[in-house]
Amino acid sequence: MNDSQALTAEHWQDVIQQQFGFSSLREGQADVITRLLAGHSAVAIFPTGGGKSLCYQAAALMLPGLTLVVSPLLALMKDQIDSLVRRDIPAARLDSTLSADQYRTVCDQVRSGQMKMLYVAPERFNNDRFRRLLAGLDISLLAIDEAHCISQWGHNFRPDYLKLSDQIRQFNVSRVLALTATASPQVAAEICQRLNIKEDNVVRTPFFRPNLALQTTPVADADQRSQLLLDRFQQRPPGAAIVYVTLQKTAEEVANQLRNAGHDAKAYHAGMKDEDRESVQQWFMVSPNRIVVATIAFGMGIDKSDIRYVYHYNPPKSLESYSQEIGRAGRDGADSVCELFYLPGDRRVLENFAYGDTPTKQSLAKLFELLFQTNDRLEVSYYQLSAELDIRTLVLRTLLVYLELDGFIQSHTPVYTSNRFKAKRSSREILQHFSGERHQFLTAVLSSAKKGRTWLTIDLEETAQKVNSDRTRVASALGYLADQGWIELEASGVKVPLQILRRPDSLDQLVESMWQRILKREKDEIARMDQVESLITSAGCQAQMLSNHFGEQMEQLCGVCSFCQTGQAQTLPEANEPTIDDAKWKQIRTVQAENRAQLGTARELARFLVGVTSPATTRRKLTSHPLFGALADVPFATIMRLAEQPQR
Repeated sequence: MNDSQALTAEHWQDVIQQQFGFSSLREGQADVITRLLAGHSAVAIFPTGGGKSLCYQAAALMLPGLTLVVSPLLALMKDQIDSLVRRDIPAARLDSTLSADQYRTVCDQVRSGQMKMLYVAPERFNNDRFRRLLAGLDISLLAIDEAHCISQWGHNFRPDYLKLSDQIRQFNVSRVLALTATASPQVAAEICQRLNIKEDNVVRTPFFRPNLALQTTPVADADQRSQLLLDRFQQRPPGAAIVYVTLQKTAEEVANQLRNAGHDAKAYHAGMKDEDRESVQQWFMVSPNRIVVATIAFGMGIDKSDIRYVYHYNPPKSLESYSQEIGRAGRDGADSVCELFYLPGDRRVLENFAYGDTPTKQSLAKLFELLFQTNDRLEVSYYQLSAELDIRTLVLRTLLVYLELDGFIQSHTPVYTSNRFKAKRSSREILQHFSGERHQFLTAVLSSAKKGRTWLTIDLEETAQKVNSDRTRVASALGYLADQGWIELEASGVKVPLQILRRPDSLDQLVESMWQRILKREKDEIARMDQVESLITSAGCQAQMLSNHFGEQMEQLCGVCSFCQTGQAQTLPEANEPTIDDAKWKQIRTVQAENRAQLGTARELARFLVGVTSPATTRRKLTSHPLFGALADVPFATIMRLAEQPQR
């Protein structure tokens, strides 16, 4: 650090103390902030709870213009914004939960320069009104939280993250900060490549936290696991705890078991109402001794420093997920225990999700025929296409991103096929603000609206034809009226315009290459589960192994993990595999024959039998069939092999 940088550091450290109340910084924070203030983009790889958010929050206060924060987590946005506002720092979010008046107020504050930090989800960049808002703004910093989502090799790839590099160029962003707690060296390199960040601007702080005792406990059956969990809460000192499970129903069951044993426990999962989840979160935050039994939906962005225990009742799907989840323990530096109970049969649930995401080869062929045997421009509805092809929506979007990365297609800003609105002013009051052709145009647009009990609905394509214009102008006009507060606008029927840039020389070859790519991704998901098992059975310090995975070399043993305490590698009990008798399989084949369109392939049948939904089985209401999920205890691969054999 040179003298000018030192002076800058002295200034911003004063700002941090005054605005955030911190007299000192954690490791890595000063390094990141200095790089940002010097005009460089950077990657911050800090462990969960390592203080990543302060890097961009502090920089935002000393940079001119707006800091735009991209986060996939609504709860995290809300918590951070509430904290910033309490400190009199102008921050807000734009998302679908805001009313029209709230949305307009935030936009006005952004345009006027009053707002310092604006939080959005990556999908917000697909919104025309939002893109118009950003045009011409001085965006000093784009902070990308959970940046591992931008990597195809990351454990939580999100297609919309992949497009952020285009947004950086389009909106002339001055500098970028990518933040993650779970980037292996390979993932970090891809983040740098996609966001055009020099690799020497990657700041990585030590992964290992010596106050966390990593313990792994193989169990033979579910009863033993339940009893061990109850024993731990009975024998160990009281403290706040998170118990992670895979399924929503398991969260409810385990929470009930703990309550029946006299513990203060509640369930938390995505199947609960928003207000109920919020209530559980607040209930957990205000006490040092409460227990939340949760799916992975809980914990992201939870700022509770005194969590003493993190238990994995079911195994995590990867070492990345595991490190995120245990990272929520002991953020205050006090000793905390992270224990993973491993029942080998639990892995089948995770495998089923991984296998169930893979579409059939036939569905791939139908998708490519639809795309490449048509005009150079088309519009697709993810929802309709997903149902038609029996491909999950997220998987479909990922496939389209792969095609875009390979240069076959280019996607454009999604359009809405219809709008509905409530008038806050009469048509006469609205129209008096316009004259000439614009007055005539808006008169025709408003008169085309179909009246309902409360809302008026406009079909954009139909209206565009009536007024001899294009849909974009109709949509923009309605957006303008909403921006002025004259109508409350809601858009629906989203379609994504796609442009064909080049066509494959052979559709069959494209299907085969994409199929192999998907199978490799499936294989990678299974390999991540193998890595979790390897951690449990490691013949060495488990903290060292975990650190090595994230590119850090620990010089000493941790001394507190299961291996360090026992000096012995653990072995996993054999997973029992139920047998399928001939009568049962004959019944299955009969159901398959009756539903050939939905269950015709081995993969479709296996999904149905292990209880993994798909658009086709949901639409056909096969999820309520007695055989749906009847073989949930049988490995997916075993069912696939049986289904591929001639009928017996």
